Amino acid sequence: MTTPENLNQAAIPPMVYGKKDSALAIASLVSGLVGWTFIPLLGAIAAIITGHLAKKEIRDSGGALSGDGMALAGLILGYVQIGLIVLTVICLLTFAVALIPAIQSEINTFTSLLPGIV
Repeated sequence: MTTPENLNQAAIPPMVYGKKDSALAIASLVSGLVGWTFIPLLGAIAAIITGHLAKKEIRDSGGALSGDGMALAGLILGYVQIGLIVLTVICLLTFAVALIPAIQSEINTFTSLLPGIV
């Protein structure tokens, strides 16, 4: 007895490779996270620069690269960190300017108590 031959062999589907993540998008996300943990100003600046470069690279790749979400997250982390740094500097300067009259008053009081020294 002969075994029947299978004339309808199943075709092997071609291997489908996913899109490759942009290295700049990964760097932007990592820099944004580093900006929130270890090196605030440097990490934020690096996240913003690499985020914009990654978005351009992904747009120009014609669909070959992915990682737009990582680049966007890095940009958001970087810009928010820069905004908080600027806000902190403004608050510290305002606080310092507000303290000048009080410090001047204390200096005047101290010098009036020690007339022979000053």
